[in-house]
Amino acid sequence: MDNKALIEQGKSFLGIEFGSTRIKAVVIDDKGKVLATGGHGWENRLDNGVWTYTLDDIWGGLKDCYADLLKDIRTKYDTTVTSFAGIGFSAMMHGYLAFDKNDELLVPFRTWRNTMTGQAAEELTAAFDYNIPQRWSISHLYQAILNGEAHVPDVAFFTTLAGYVHYKLTGRKVLGVGDASGMFPIDTATGDYDKKMVDKFGELVKDKGYGWTLTDILPRVLNAGDDAGTLTEEGAKLLDPSGALKAGIPLCPPEGDAGTGMVATNSVAKRTGNISAGTSIFAMVVLEKPLTKVYPEIDLVTTPDGALVGMVHCNNCTSEINAWVNMFKEFYELMGQTPDMNELFTKLYSVALKGDADCGGLLSYNYVSGEPVTGFEDGAPLFVRKADDKFSLPNVMRMHLYSAFAALKIGLDILFKQEHVEVDEMLGHGGYFKTEKVGQSFAAAAIHAPVSVMETAGEGGAWGMAILAAYMAGKNGRSLGDYLNSEIFADCKGAKLAPTDADIEGFENFMTKYRKGLAIEKAAVEAL
Repeated sequence: MDNKALIEQGKSFLGIEFGSTRIKAVVIDDKGKVLATGGHGWENRLDNGVWTYTLDDIWGGLKDCYADLLKDIRTKYDTTVTSFAGIGFSAMMHGYLAFDKNDELLVPFRTWRNTMTGQAAEELTAAFDYNIPQRWSISHLYQAILNGEAHVPDVAFFTTLAGYVHYKLTGRKVLGVGDASGMFPIDTATGDYDKKMVDKFGELVKDKGYGWTLTDILPRVLNAGDDAGTLTEEGAKLLDPSGALKAGIPLCPPEGDAGTGMVATNSVAKRTGNISAGTSIFAMVVLEKPLTKVYPEIDLVTTPDGALVGMVHCNNCTSEINAWVNMFKEFYELMGQTPDMNELFTKLYSVALKGDADCGGLLSYNYVSGEPVTGFEDGAPLFVRKADDKFSLPNVMRMHLYSAFAALKIGLDILFKQEHVEVDEMLGHGGYFKTEKVGQSFAAAAIHAPVSVMETAGEGGAWGMAILAAYMAGKNGRSLGDYLNSEIFADCKGAKLAPTDADIEGFENFMTKYRKGLAIEKAAVEAL
């Protein structure tokens, strides 16, 4: 069946993801081939000290994204859309969307970006003996309780952005296990919220006299491939105001952006992982067993099919590199030339391969903002060297690329060196890996394991979400990992690169200086 017929007969799959700066829609066939895309740019806003998106932002953005998708379909296939074989929604994880019994939003959406829940996160981590980061939904709820906020007694339901959109389109208060694991800890043995921690939370708030319990107000947890409801008449109109889209389309469990990233890089099986490196950087490793202790540097979440994942998230990655590349652009312009930015990035990244394995002793910190993994609430980008260090363009660029990965390496070293987690390979995606072999070589050296960059890695979370919708329809008793290997990635090409001993030694020498130099960064932050 050709692509036009697939779309006309409602046999394609739609995935939509709400990212931090863009809402993206992707339509695929049952093998994961992209048939059409759409998008809508948006930005969060700081409103009375809270990073938020309004409900109008959410629904206006969704409608515009879907309309852009329809435009792409009309251009490519000269047809209209009335149905899909499956739909899935994903979004930024964590945050706080709380509603009363009448489905009225009680307070503006508090996104993952907010850092107002420090006390709650610290107290819950101690109470649960489990790392509860500030951005998690339960931290937001408990902080509101600690603050004595007036809305808390009226909470009838709270969820993530993906869970909210799914609820409005289906009437089902559910969440995929991966997204749910960023609301409240999951017991991987049961695939549900950890009962001991739910009970512990009940003890913490029992004297408040609320008319709800935690299990009353959390969304129900579903596994990848589970039935998550169908598109209602009202939901169809929210997505497509023209009325062309029919109700009754199956929806898969809504997921978080971490989960869709795992699907998009085929890293849901144990001993696999992925690194997403762009403006920020995070890595996820699917664990074979629980960690032996609590580490504030490591979040524990799950894959979309409920396997335990250790995640290290860092705020800073390529922004400082971009600033330096822009300086070279200004030099070009000063000399009366107009540079090709893709070529400029490629050449500057590539020259780093000619640098010394330890960057010639050069040291930098890419802390445009604070970096929790290394204990910084604020940052100050810093470049420091001794007079006898080897100051050259290859070493400068290599230094910046090492620095972009260094904070992440500190967290990953806990997994690999202290917890002895084993990984067969890591999948890299994002701007850091765009130039062939460069970021890939340095990442492999940092983690002492092969790193692969797949040709599909750039498709993104909306593509991963569409695949989860297709999995619900075509799993046929297979696990998610088996389905991905046999149906989506069977013919996918990727370049695997193992680290060299010299690069490993060089990166470790850089990290020795980096750890000692954190005192210099601390002084810079305080002085500036």
